[in-house]
Amino acid sequence: MAVNSAADLLSVDSLFTTQAQRDEEKRESVRDIPLSEISNFPNHPFKVRMDDSMTEMADSVRQCGVLVPGLVRPKPEGGYEMVAGHRRKKASELAGVETVPCIVRELTDDEATIIMVDSNLQREQILPSEKAFAYKMKLDAMKRQAGRPSKENGATVLPHFSGKKSRELLAEQSGESHEQIRKYIRLTNLTPDLLDLVDNSVLKEKDKPQMALRPAVELSYLTLEEQSSLYELIESEDCTPSHAQAIKMKDFSQAGKLNEDVMLSIMQEEKGNQVEQFKIPKERISKYFAPGTPAQKIEDTIVKALEMYRKRQREMER
Repeated sequence: MAVNSAADLLSVDSLFTTQAQRDEEKRESVRDIPLSEISNFPNHPFKVRMDDSMTEMADSVRQCGVLVPGLVRPKPEGGYEMVAGHRRKKASELAGVETVPCIVRELTDDEATIIMVDSNLQREQILPSEKAFAYKMKLDAMKRQAGRPSKENGATVLPHFSGKKSRELLAEQSGESHEQIRKYIRLTNLTPDLLDLVDNSVLKEKDKPQMALRPAVELSYLTLEEQSSLYELIESEDCTPSHAQAIKMKDFSQAGKLNEDVMLSIMQEEKGNQVEQFKIPKERISKYFAPGTPAQKIEDTIVKALEMYRKRQREMER
């Protein structure tokens, strides 16, 4: 009986070792991964804002480290892609930490997209623009996954509910109505400038107009050129269209008759719930203020000046 050569034994051992390595790679584990090896998720729809919450998180990381591991997936060319934990990654950078604990999981593009969206929808404050692009990304992934069997690695995939469409399943999973999902996804057709105004309905930044969801949805049907013209008009008039006004603009746009003059005419119509306002043309007061002075500061200065004028008038009458 021939004795197996060392080369034969090495070949057999290598075969089993490779399989074992594959099994080990598939098994989830928590590793401390250098921040330099982790890239952000492509087209990540959720903003990592430098606010008080981020400052507090960075202080916590500096004192206690990252307590909840992030989730990454290996990239074919090397390194890792962040799936869940972008804020923890940024806080670690601010804290001067070089590594961050992460669960390493093999995921397809669609599996990673769904997990990324679901993990971020748990945040306390989510902007309309974030929901818009997140819902669209998840819906597209769910449609691609429809009918595919789930994998054994526990990744979130489309459940097999007979007779239900992907949009209906997304509505159930997100706690939003089917119609609300449709409205949010329509926002992805807005220009960034108009979308910022919708976000400001949540952020409520001073000296910046706010736009509600319903009129924004109607305006999403305007062409990009029409939307740009409308934004310039919003800035000059310092107001946003009502829902009824937005519907009118949409109708004119679809009829091919919407232009700046029509927009201005619609914007100047009195809104149903509008409180009577007194407006002063900017050219009459611009010489009294430095260029770029916020509208709110101009208003406050004028009111203060009027109060001083009234006080002086009363003193003269005594």
